[in-house]
Amino acid sequence: MLNLLAPFADQFVLFNLFRYITVRSGGAFLTALVISFIMGPHVIAWLKSKQGEGQPIRTDGPEGHLKKKGTPTMGGFLILMALSISTLVWMDLSNGFVWVTLFVTMGFGAVGFADDYRKLTRRSHNGVSGRKRLLIEALIAGIAAVAIVQLTGDGLATKFALPFLKNALFELGIFFVPVAMFVIVGASNSVNLTDGLDGLAIVPAMIAAGSFGLIAYLAGNVVYANYLQIHHVPGTGELLVFCAALIGAGLGFLWFNAPPAMVFMGDTGSLAIGSALGAISVITKNEVVLAIIGGVFVLETVSVIVQVASFKLTGKRVFRMAPIHHHFEKKGWHEPTIVIRFWIIAVILAMIGLSTLKLR
Repeated sequence: MLNLLAPFADQFVLFNLFRYITVRSGGAFLTALVISFIMGPHVIAWLKSKQGEGQPIRTDGPEGHLKKKGTPTMGGFLILMALSISTLVWMDLSNGFVWVTLFVTMGFGAVGFADDYRKLTRRSHNGVSGRKRLLIEALIAGIAAVAIVQLTGDGLATKFALPFLKNALFELGIFFVPVAMFVIVGASNSVNLTDGLDGLAIVPAMIAAGSFGLIAYLAGNVVYANYLQIHHVPGTGELLVFCAALIGAGLGFLWFNAPPAMVFMGDTGSLAIGSALGAISVITKNEVVLAIIGGVFVLETVSVIVQVASFKLTGKRVFRMAPIHHHFEKKGWHEPTIVIRFWIIAVILAMIGLSTLKLR
C-alpha cells in the first residue's frame, strides 16, 4: 500500500488499519464530509461576493424558480475540493484507476466551471457553446478511455459486458474507446440535465456512487467476483475510496443545497460527478448497469431527446417542459414532492441494478 498515511502504519500498530480499503473508505467519507461542513459557509460567502445576482434564472421556466434569484452557483467547487483532498489522503497512490477517475472528474469539472463562468459574466443561461463543450469533453474522455485500456488486464481491456449474462463479453477492439467515451460524456451530461431542482441531482448521484463503490469493491476482489460470477478487474477495489469520498462530499453539499438552496451545484459539479460515474462504470465493466442504477438521469435525458425530436418533426411538444422534472412542475407538483419521489425512484433502480450482480 502506498498512500499519505502509510508512514504512520509503519510507525504505529493501530495505524495498520489504514491498510484496509474499507477503513480508508470510511476515512475518506468522513474527511470529505467534515471538509464540506467546515468550508461550505466560506465557499458560499465567497461565491456570493463574486457573483452578485447569482445564477441567471430562465424567464421561460417554471414561475417558482424566479424566487431563487440571487442564489450563487458553482457550488460544485465545494464538492470537488472535498472529494479531491479526501481521495488523495486516503487512496492508494499507486492505483492507476483512481488517478484516471480523478483526471476525468477534475477535467469535466473544469469544463463545467468555464460554462458557469461564461453564464455569469454574460448574465445568460447560455454558456460555452454545445459543440465546443462536447469536443473538450470527448478529448478528456478519450484520454481516459485509452488509459483504462492500458491499465486493464489483457483479457478484459477492450471487452464490453452485459448484465444478467455471466459469460457475455463482446470484443470491441478499437471501438471500445469511442464506446467508453460515449458512456463517460453521456453520463456527465445526463447528470447535468437532472440538476434543475434543489437536491434533485445530488442524492441520486450519491446513491449511484454507493452502488458503484460496492460493485468496484466486489469486482476487485477475486473471491467475491468468482462467487458472484462477475468479471474480476484487479485494482478496482480502490475505487471504493473514491466513491466513499464522493458520497461524503455530496452529503456535505446537500446540507447547503437542501430546499431552499443556499447554493446551486452548477455545471461545475454536475458534469464532474456524472463523468466520474461514467468512468467507474467503464473501469468495472458495468456500463449497462449504470443505465439502470442511474435510470433517473437516463429518464431526464430521454425526455429532452423526445421533446426536441417531437417538436422538430411535428411542431408539438410531448411534455409541458423538458427535462421531465419541469413537466411535473408545470403540472402543479411542488418542488419537494418531485425531488423526493425522484429520490425514491433512484433507490428502487439502484436495488434493481445491484441485483444484476447475482442474477446471471
